[in-house]
Amino acid sequence: MLSERLTSYSELTEQKLGELLSESENAPILQESMAYSVFSGGKRIRPALCLAACELCGGTPQDALLAACALEMIHTYSLIHDDLPAMDNDDMRRGKPSNHKAFGEANAILAGDGLLSLAFYALSLCPHPDALTVISKGAFEMVMGQSLDVNSGGDESLLRKLQDYKTGALFRAAVGAGAACAGASLEQREALTRFADAYGMLFQITDDILDFEGEASVLGKSVGKDAEEGKTTFVTIYGLDGAKEFAKQYAREAREAVLSVGGDAAFFAELISYTLTRKS
Repeated sequence: MLSERLTSYSELTEQKLGELLSESENAPILQESMAYSVFSGGKRIRPALCLAACELCGGTPQDALLAACALEMIHTYSLIHDDLPAMDNDDMRRGKPSNHKAFGEANAILAGDGLLSLAFYALSLCPHPDALTVISKGAFEMVMGQSLDVNSGGDESLLRKLQDYKTGALFRAAVGAGAACAGASLEQREALTRFADAYGMLFQITDDILDFEGEASVLGKSVGKDAEEGKTTFVTIYGLDGAKEFAKQYAREAREAVLSVGGDAAFFAELISYTLTRKS
């Protein structure tokens, strides 16, 4: 079921993303560079969480589609900027040259700026104003996390705060926006926030693990960079086995939280299991 739902959500999102990116047709290089990264084969986890949360709380995927597209554009802009030489200096993303390698640094910066701006245009069309509030906060918290990552060496407490912002913020925004588009109750929103907090940590820890023992050909990006650059991660602090135990703990917490929302949470349960054992 997970694969089918992810495919369905992805197809919905990509069709709408194509419509939104057509707004840039009068600036062809901008349009091409934005599309290059947006349609580069990502898993669409954040829009999927938004659409699934909306359904779980009684709405339909269409109710949250604009919010889902906004999330994916914000996520993609962050990856484009994260790969820049001034940031992580990554040459590869999802198995092909990073945006700045394909279009040059100036166009990559503009592609990120364009996607962020277009995301908020999409949110301005969304009939659920709470989605704008939730996603705006998530986008800013993500940037806070990036700043902590750039400017701090990091210990355990800072690592958790960094990951809570850098990775967790958009997951909270995703389920929060989906819930807002469905008119969810306060209890449902709070349970989904608890899920996102735990799932964000699970996702980041498995990312740390993959950087340590993953394969570049499978991941579609460089591996071993964290250790090479002396970054503080769950693996460097707790070791590989310790990181894997933390991943299991956060998977349990995420599962318990989403089950308390009510309704059919099978999609979320399967996504948690997939993330815990993911190879890419």
